[in-house]
Amino acid sequence: MADGSSRFLLRPWLRAIHRDIGYVAVGLTFIYALSGLAVNHIADWKDGDANFVRYQTTHHFAPLANAANGNSNDDEAVARDVASKLGITEPPREVYRAAPDQLDVQWERRTLHIDTEKGDVIEEGEKPRFFLRLANWLHLNRGKKAWTYVADTYAVALLFLSISGLFMIKGKKGLFGRGAVLALVGIAIPVVYVTLAGGP
Repeated sequence: MADGSSRFLLRPWLRAIHRDIGYVAVGLTFIYALSGLAVNHIADWKDGDANFVRYQTTHHFAPLANAANGNSNDDEAVARDVASKLGITEPPREVYRAAPDQLDVQWERRTLHIDTEKGDVIEEGEKPRFFLRLANWLHLNRGKKAWTYVADTYAVALLFLSISGLFMIKGKKGLFGRGAVLALVGIAIPVVYVTLAGGP
């Protein structure tokens, strides 16, 4: 009687803990699943980049012919002026003449091609994809050691969820019935794939 009573009391606690850990894991599961899909299909993204989307925009300003003499001081001044008009506050990495009438200003993920005679500015750059860049940054552990603790905790939580899930339901739909068959199917998927693919 004692053993049966213990098993009876254990299952409700197991379900409650499984439920609560599952709720906590929702956000992390969403991040890892979405990022995993994005990275697995990296070749299907335009430009082959799941983190950024490329753009090109043309702006029109007053002629900048006063900078056409190639004087470096004038070039820097024009670069600062155009950047200010575009709301760019960070200093550029490089300012150089691509042609007598074209001044190029480069940042890490943005380049301005300035026609100093016509005042036309072609802006090329990359914008982070909404949420995906963050998800991929976390998934690939760009946060280094601090995020490693979170990722390890999440991995342990997944192990608990998978193991505890085996014992939550009794009878023919539980571990010793349909559950055993489905669990074996899940184990067989990677084993069969590795075997057919010839291994690592």
